[in-house]
Amino acid sequence: MKVVLKVFRFNPENEDKPKYEKYELDLREDAVLLDALNEIKWKIDGTLSYRRSCRHGICGSCAVKLNGKNVLACKTPLKKAIEDFGEELVVEPLSNKKEKIIKDLVIDKKDFWDKNHKVKPFLIAEIDEHPKTENLIKPEEVEALEEADYCIACGCCYYACESLRENKEFLGPQALAKTYRFSADKRDNAKKERLSLVDSLGIGVWDCVKCQACIEVCPKGVDPFTKITHLHNQIFEEGIAKKNVATKHAEGFVHSIKKHGILDEGMLVLYSEGVNVIRHLPEAFSMFAKGKIKFPWNMPKSDQLEEIQKLVEISQTHELKD
Repeated sequence: MKVVLKVFRFNPENEDKPKYEKYELDLREDAVLLDALNEIKWKIDGTLSYRRSCRHGICGSCAVKLNGKNVLACKTPLKKAIEDFGEELVVEPLSNKKEKIIKDLVIDKKDFWDKNHKVKPFLIAEIDEHPKTENLIKPEEVEALEEADYCIACGCCYYACESLRENKEFLGPQALAKTYRFSADKRDNAKKERLSLVDSLGIGVWDCVKCQACIEVCPKGVDPFTKITHLHNQIFEEGIAKKNVATKHAEGFVHSIKKHGILDEGMLVLYSEGVNVIRHLPEAFSMFAKGKIKFPWNMPKSDQLEEIQKLVEISQTHELKD
């Protein structure tokens, strides 16, 4: 199989700017992207640098960007990649910002690991240091983790996150999914401590913009976005939600759906921000002109309002504040 790879190259120690080098390879039909990188390094250019280790999609080391999408090199069949992206495959580091490049496809992931460390990604519990039996939990308690424990910390979701592009303090989808992995574990004793951390504005769950890019790129099917949504619910269920614009916004959604069966966007902003809504008047006039918001007296109601209200009542996990 003929494969053409256009690979990002940059050595900040002796180069001023990055470049791309093209390699033409003849590989087996079942070759993956890591095979191609190995072929280049072992037979064509030994100076190419990239991370790799297990080759079985477990260590997460070989994550790179392929034609703009974050992937694991060891789990990406080249034949399928050519079908998806065309004959020329462009391989880049997860982040191509010059200050993050160590060399070629290897980046400095300190920010990623610092945030992973911040959420204490380990079980916190009083345990017997010399147990005689396993600390078993019920199958349904394992299912509650929803495969959050499958995360291999590859960084694919982190470096695809739109929130992080604008807010460097945001913990990111990987750290938040890891938080859920332990906050949902019946054996863990630090649930409220974890939830208090991710309830903080600027770094926590309320700063997710719901772009869902993390779902698309996760190679293990962890679905960090859904785990972030579960953390929202846990924060309210445990009664630790801080009163701020983010939590009021979440409650405003429920108020609106219970009242109308559909979202009242104008009142949602007013409910969330109170008197500070004045700063949004220009946007409000624009939305009103386009029919996006309505006055309270002519706000329509869903034809299935009664059924929707029953569903909200069944699923609601906490009482809303007046």
